[in-house]
Amino acid sequence: MLDKTYHPGSVEKEVQARWEAKNLFSSSRNSGDPWTVMMPPPNVTGSLHMGHALNMTLQDVASRYYRMRGRKVLWQPGMDHAGIATQMVVERQLAEEGIDRRSLGRDKFVERVWKWKEASGGTIGTQLRRLGASTDWERERFTLDEGLSKAVRKVFVSLYGDGLIYRDKRLVNWDCELVTAISDLEVEQRETQGNLWYIKYPIEGEGSEWITVATTRPETMLGDTGVAVHPEDPRYKNFIGRNVILPLVGRRIPIVGDNYSDPEKGSGAVKITPAHDFNDFEVGKRHDLEAINILDSKGCLNDLVPDPYKGMDRNEARERVVADLRSLGLMESIEEHIHTVPFGDRSGTVIEPWLTDQWYVDAKTLAEPAIEAVKSGQVGFIPKNWENTYFEWMTNIQPWCVSRQLWWGHRIPAWFGPDGEIFVAMTAKEAAVAAEEHYGYQVALSQDEDVLDTWFSSALWPFSTLGWPDSSRVLDQHYPGNVLVTGFDIIFFWVARMMMMGIHFMEKAPFSDIYIHALVRDEKGQKMSKSKGNIIDPLELMDLYGTDALRFTLVAMAAQGRDIKLAEQRIVGYRNFITKLWNAARFGEMNGCSLDAGFDPSECGGAINRWLVGKAADCTSSVEMAIESYRFNEAADTLYHFTWGTC
Repeated sequence: MLDKTYHPGSVEKEVQARWEAKNLFSSSRNSGDPWTVMMPPPNVTGSLHMGHALNMTLQDVASRYYRMRGRKVLWQPGMDHAGIATQMVVERQLAEEGIDRRSLGRDKFVERVWKWKEASGGTIGTQLRRLGASTDWERERFTLDEGLSKAVRKVFVSLYGDGLIYRDKRLVNWDCELVTAISDLEVEQRETQGNLWYIKYPIEGEGSEWITVATTRPETMLGDTGVAVHPEDPRYKNFIGRNVILPLVGRRIPIVGDNYSDPEKGSGAVKITPAHDFNDFEVGKRHDLEAINILDSKGCLNDLVPDPYKGMDRNEARERVVADLRSLGLMESIEEHIHTVPFGDRSGTVIEPWLTDQWYVDAKTLAEPAIEAVKSGQVGFIPKNWENTYFEWMTNIQPWCVSRQLWWGHRIPAWFGPDGEIFVAMTAKEAAVAAEEHYGYQVALSQDEDVLDTWFSSALWPFSTLGWPDSSRVLDQHYPGNVLVTGFDIIFFWVARMMMMGIHFMEKAPFSDIYIHALVRDEKGQKMSKSKGNIIDPLELMDLYGTDALRFTLVAMAAQGRDIKLAEQRIVGYRNFITKLWNAARFGEMNGCSLDAGFDPSECGGAINRWLVGKAADCTSSVEMAIESYRFNEAADTLYHFTWGTC
């Protein structure tokens, strides 16, 4: 007999243990039509936050529903190795011990990270079990396990062979603290109080004439290779094609006409530093301007600047450049200026656009069939308006920088010969064979030191987790999947990349539906953040009110296209609802209405009983329709009102 009082903590723990002991969520239990959803793999360094709670609960609702319908459900679980985040965790531990990873060496450092991962990583996996996730835990994968590593190498080698992966010197987001390139997703744009410096650039051959340029970064002028003005700006039209003398350096640089220069902004003339600004890089390409990299990997000025500035930190160099320009009478004015500055989300330092050799994926070519898959209706977004965001990103996609200057991750399967010749292969042995064929004799090769962007391996998740590149029954049954449940913030970084890789290597999109869920905000509608102090911890709420109360609250508020304003009082209300369900089950048990007792609703006698069974059937039909159309809140609302208003 159920206890008189509902104690969610003890009940949920017991139920979870029973589920796992019986392996109830294995995809091999049912023999019906396959139904597949891929868990967005949380970072191995992470812990459960409210976004995870919503995302996983919605996947769980759908998985349980289709499992109950007899489908062969695979909710594929796993963790992401989270290159930068994980490396930072271990580097901090080493720092506390007075050890630098470089003194430790690559092999020992990676060994140390694996030890941390086995001992402390994957905390979120335990927390997802606490959330009641009915995923097939026996199939759990890790983006650095051997099977996925094989898939990553296969994809890299194949794309390289097709000319879709190449090495190039381009600008990247460079983190001078972490000493690596980072993705756009890892860059935070922050409004920052700064200055706008107006600097006089003397025109060659004209002793008293100059063009004034406005800049927020005077230190980078040491790498200028041009000045751009709008071709129709009457102030500068006659100067186009002439040169200025770069102050402090003495280099002749051309004045070019380019629409990038806005006559209404600043002085209407802009300095062009192709090696240290993404827009300038494009202007430089259009006008064949040299790109001079004046910074080293840690943000200090290198040997390509005049002697007085060599070795200076970028911030120190700014002060010195401004002082020197003032002393020469070339600083026209300085204005206070609020502008957007890129910061590394993990290091908290200003990100530098930095010119360096990196590996790139030809994302534009891969994006074309991925765009068509959505346009043709093979893949649909729910809500549909997110298709516009997808198209906007995909049609303007740039080459994808996939190399990272880290030690933790998938090492790039490329080896360099003594003359710099590149050999891309699955193994070092295969690379050595290719090198011997190329040179005609054996040579020493060195493997590329870099690792791949975490998103590269995550892009293969829908098929690498199923055993690809090897063929298998699981792969045949569960690729493509049915739905992807995710947040809008990674449509470009993860969803788009899965679409590109899935279509290219599997010749089918990895899922037919992409359900974009809401953002969980605080009760005032503000985004949760540590700085605002308004983060709501789902683990604390589960301890207070029970997991089911939290889950039902999130589902009930998950209306399509509408963010969730979460207030603790709502969870209290749904805790009372869960208690009512407990009491109703206990009442039924007391009166012999249990499945174990052979109770069959279809054999009910009496008008009221038959009426209630009919209402239950109507409720069931409404819930089925709601879940199958991803209107989870309507399913919850139907159950809530049936329980309170009808039963």
